[in-house]
Amino acid sequence: MNYTGVREVEVVVIGAGQAGLAAAFHLRRAGHEPDRDFVVLDHSPRPGGAWQFRWPTLTYDKVHGMHALPGMTLTDADPQRPSSEVIGGYFDSYEQTFGLRVHRPVSVLAVREGGGGPPWTEPVGALGGKRLRVETSEGDYATRALINATGTWDRPFWPRFPGQETFGGRQLHSAQYDGPERFRGARVVVVGGGTSAVQQLMEIAPVAAATTWVTRRPPVFREGPFGEEQGRAAVALVEERVRQGLPPRSVVSVTGLPMTEAIRRARESGVLERLPLFERLTPTGVVWADGRTVEADVILYATGFRAAIDHLAPLRLREPGGGIRMEGTRTLRDARVHLVGYGPSASTIGANRAGRAAVRDIRRLLAADHQLSYAEDALADSRAS
Repeated sequence: MNYTGVREVEVVVIGAGQAGLAAAFHLRRAGHEPDRDFVVLDHSPRPGGAWQFRWPTLTYDKVHGMHALPGMTLTDADPQRPSSEVIGGYFDSYEQTFGLRVHRPVSVLAVREGGGGPPWTEPVGALGGKRLRVETSEGDYATRALINATGTWDRPFWPRFPGQETFGGRQLHSAQYDGPERFRGARVVVVGGGTSAVQQLMEIAPVAAATTWVTRRPPVFREGPFGEEQGRAAVALVEERVRQGLPPRSVVSVTGLPMTEAIRRARESGVLERLPLFERLTPTGVVWADGRTVEADVILYATGFRAAIDHLAPLRLREPGGGIRMEGTRTLRDARVHLVGYGPSASTIGANRAGRAAVRDIRRLLAADHQLSYAEDALADSRAS
């Protein structure tokens, strides 16, 4: 239906990365029709989620823990091809195979209460007749439920340091990294202790004049296999922060860095010799509290990302601690809103599971809503007669 130019659907999925496609698959498998019962909105120019933006030297064999989407495995991938091409092509085939009809590029501007307009003025059903209004660059949608799968790529975190504005060299975030050539002959300071920091540092070191690696905390390198028990323990730590209403840390931040042969060689050669975080920047480099200095031409901030959920601000889902409390994938402040690929589900396998769980929960909500609506309609008809 369409009321005053607003398209009405049962579910809106925002984002077509791993979590969004998993949710769309489970909606389709449950009998919901794309563009009739649900719609998938993605602001990226092409399929691939955040993977399409990865640097070209990140080949598929360097990707850790890429889990297949539900219903279709990724086979015969060339390990030497850029991961952006391999996974982008896989996501594209997945969308076509299951007919998910992703709308792109579409920017979601805000999600808010739907307000008036027939038939939303009468408080009926389990949801009280309330719909969410999703305002987008292609028009507005009215939906009974929302699956937000926007990930973090659009919100790179830039730390602030005294003297940052005085530095005379280049400063960039790892999201802007496009390979090592831009760093040839430069003195480079890499800030951050995650996987991207390590991978990019190891690529830059052979061509740079000098590299310095700094992290807030000493990095933890994980030896041996990482099984289900360790994975559950790591996810539990992230879930605890979410339960407390705090912004989630990434799952990777509590698992440590996997000790590969390449990392072992880099440690032995001194490339991964870590220094504590500096105190401030100067026009020519960085300075520590004890007076130590390092001259630099480039500062590369591999400092991670934050959840891209600003469009949900009108719903006031955040707790005083800055996070969003959840039960499973459902936000506690609004049962219609589910976050997948957020917090404990911010991994490829976690995103798959979260997409399935969100759809299962939403189907129960919609069923209850429809049953109560029918009962109230029948009661109204009996009274009228």
